Amino acid sequence: RKGEPHPLEQVTDETDRQRIRLTLQAIEGFVMCSCIATGLVQLIALRFSERVPGLFFRYLRTPSKTIVSEATVTVYLRKSIFRLFAQNPHLSITKIIRSKQDTSIVDADLLAS
Repeated sequence: RKGEPHPLEQVTDETDRQRIRLTLQAIEGFVMCSCIATGLVQLIALRFSERVPGLFFRYLRTPSKTIVSEATVTVYLRKSIFRLFAQNPHLSITKIIRSKQDTSIVDADLLAS
């Protein structure tokens, strides 16, 4: 409210204030990433429904003939995103993911099988 002091001003310990700020930044970052992800899923549903026949794999009580739902796109991506990355090693996102992976864990998994 306008006349009341900011709630953060009531916290006197500077480390607590810093932790609160960092927590708020993390929450804002999460919400921003969620909004971006939702927008990407909507864009994929609108743009690629006609091009990817694999998107029409779910039973829907009232299916759309042209555009699949966001939930359908999400399920499709969840099932196939790693396969798509493996099929396209030249993509920037695939290169970034591979550079961040710890190869010793991958090598250990290969030896176990």
